[in-house]
Amino acid sequence: MEAILTDCVQNSLHHFMYRNAIFICERLCAEFPSETNMQLLAGCYLHDNQSYAAYHILKGMQMAQSRYLFALSCFQMDLLKEAEAALCPANEPGAEIPNGAAGHYLLGLIYRYTDRRKSAVHHFKQALSVDPLMWAAYEELCVLGAAEEATAVFGDAAALCIQKQYLSHGSASQSLNMPNEDRSAVSARNFGPGPDDASPRQLKHMQGNNLRDIPGNYHGAAAVQSSNGGSSNISFYNTPSPMVSQLSGVAPPPLYRNVQPNVPNPSIPIADSSPRSTVNSTIQAPRRKFVDEGKLRKISGRLFSDSGPRRSTRLSGDGGANANVSATMAVGNGTSNSSKYFGGSKLSSMAFRAVTVRKGQSWTNENIDEGIRNENFDDSRSNSTLTTSSSSPSGDTRSLEQEGAVIPINADIMNGSRSISGASEIMDLLRTLGEGYRLSCMYRCQEALDVYLKLPQKHYNTGWVLSQVGKAYFELVDYLEADWAFSLARQASPYSLEGMDMYSTVLYHLKEDMKLSYLAQELISTDRLAPESWCAMGNCYSLQKDHETALRNFQRSVQLNPRFAYAHTLCGHEYVALEDFDNGIKSYQSALRVDTRHYNSWYGLGMIYLRQEKYEFSEHHFRMAFQINPYSSVIMCYLGIALHVLKRNDEALVIMEKAILADKKNPLPMYQKANILVSLEKFDEALEVLEELKEYIPRESSVFALMGTIYKRHNMHEKAMLHFGLALDLKPPATDVAAIKSAIEKLHVPDELEEEM
Repeated sequence: MEAILTDCVQNSLHHFMYRNAIFICERLCAEFPSETNMQLLAGCYLHDNQSYAAYHILKGMQMAQSRYLFALSCFQMDLLKEAEAALCPANEPGAEIPNGAAGHYLLGLIYRYTDRRKSAVHHFKQALSVDPLMWAAYEELCVLGAAEEATAVFGDAAALCIQKQYLSHGSASQSLNMPNEDRSAVSARNFGPGPDDASPRQLKHMQGNNLRDIPGNYHGAAAVQSSNGGSSNISFYNTPSPMVSQLSGVAPPPLYRNVQPNVPNPSIPIADSSPRSTVNSTIQAPRRKFVDEGKLRKISGRLFSDSGPRRSTRLSGDGGANANVSATMAVGNGTSNSSKYFGGSKLSSMAFRAVTVRKGQSWTNENIDEGIRNENFDDSRSNSTLTTSSSSPSGDTRSLEQEGAVIPINADIMNGSRSISGASEIMDLLRTLGEGYRLSCMYRCQEALDVYLKLPQKHYNTGWVLSQVGKAYFELVDYLEADWAFSLARQASPYSLEGMDMYSTVLYHLKEDMKLSYLAQELISTDRLAPESWCAMGNCYSLQKDHETALRNFQRSVQLNPRFAYAHTLCGHEYVALEDFDNGIKSYQSALRVDTRHYNSWYGLGMIYLRQEKYEFSEHHFRMAFQINPYSSVIMCYLGIALHVLKRNDEALVIMEKAILADKKNPLPMYQKANILVSLEKFDEALEVLEELKEYIPRESSVFALMGTIYKRHNMHEKAMLHFGLALDLKPPATDVAAIKSAIEKLHVPDELEEEM
């Protein structure tokens, strides 16, 4: 009876029938009240997103698996102290962490969110040493800025570890005296339901708590009993069967409201359609929050400043300070010419190349009734030779059970050789992905893009990779390319929200209000309980200058996931736009409590203190942001501004030179360099800089106004009048108009008398 009920519970979990699983498991626990069965019941509740129920069921239990599940439920309920105590009992200081790699990963997350970075790094590394395929642990190390090079993590030692684990599981599976069909039937649920066997609501909840990659071994130590009474086991690294939609070239179907779309018919070929992503949408990289540098593309505005800082990972371009005695300087909106970017789309020649079906190459998957031809994509990328189907870990791999059925005599030899080649291919793939992600988290974005180009095309054209490419372009302030990459990611994985918060910010900077509105509506209809959806909606309202409504949307995002640092940062930007600096500071500090390397928040705090004329505080926060991201021209520029107002002009000039070299398309550092030179009365050098800058942004009124000021200092009144007039003709903001007219009225007044006046 116990075996039948256990198998029924596992079958219900496998088919997402959580209510039925809970009901049957309650009968099981009533009839056989063992701790193992209680673990299974707690697992059912965790699947159904009822962590509070699992918490009460498991409290006080001592088995290793019970402690792990209890810690998991505590983590989801934000009871981090209890979660830590469950994994590391105080009365057993030398106790082994339960559940191996998954236990170390969970403990690492607990330490991360309790601000114990060294301990978190240690346990993430431990998780990787136990299971080299624990990609989520490597992601966390990258986010913490503590990841080793991918070649060291996913090297030969990791491949050997995978081979040993694969062969040990394989030999155990082959020793079972049961038919292949029975083993295949049990294999899907032997290790308990994982992320693929969870409801959309539960997956959303797990993502919000960074638990999306913790294995769901919820049934504890109980071995699943098959119908014939045999205890089942499978290869832990059995390659999953590809979905039909992953293999077909059919274009993605329209979005459905909170449901998965129907699987398209693989028999309908569409030559120019985009491939479906093979990356599970629930296994996501931690969301990176990027500084919004959009507004800084233009100098603008108030000659002397526009309203508050723009969207962060919009690193704001407004609100800078000018040490010039006559005015306070900040970057505003400027003209449309200075905000545009040069050149066509670099991605158009590489992403989503034409899909071709090579008739001579195919493989059959025994888990699908009809044979499906594997699509091999032509790779037009130069220097890329990884386009054959054998380069993919899943391209020519069959499950252990299938191999045993085909070649029963030499199964051990074949399994050993296949595991060696398979592990090597997996490590090659993870090395490339890992190195690209590590470089991206270090903000070496151009290097990251070059690494991603080394991927086989079928992996490059997945939603996760394209989203990372979009984020890299976003950091490089190349919004047109970022838009293109994110749109491709959206086509590849229309059901995935990975990176869509960043995509909405890209559209914000491009002022694509129609596209942004459409994206926000699509995301809300896809999953209104995802924080990314409400970030997109908030950006939409912010673009319309409705900052109060935008703030409410960002606050909704924070409510859905309090550990979403980017949403806290966006709240801070809206508070600053509403000139509520106290709440803005609180929002930025909340983001930093979640992620101390979220440099947008350091930048936002620096901007607030700059506007409040707390220049020492401002310089400190800009320097912290610069230490995290030493490649951002915008951060360098504002650090230079802070140094300038602190009368540290030599340091300011050095940092401005670095900012100019970091991004030659950003006019702000050149303008600020000219300002510093004017304050040092190096007028000829300042004019040289402004003449060069005028070639980049010929319609920027602030440039001509500053040139007029320099000519006035030289007593060249005619040239001064000419440049002041040109500045007025370019229709500057009202505050700039007043400043320019005042300068014209005092054109013939000596500087000494003007200062006295």
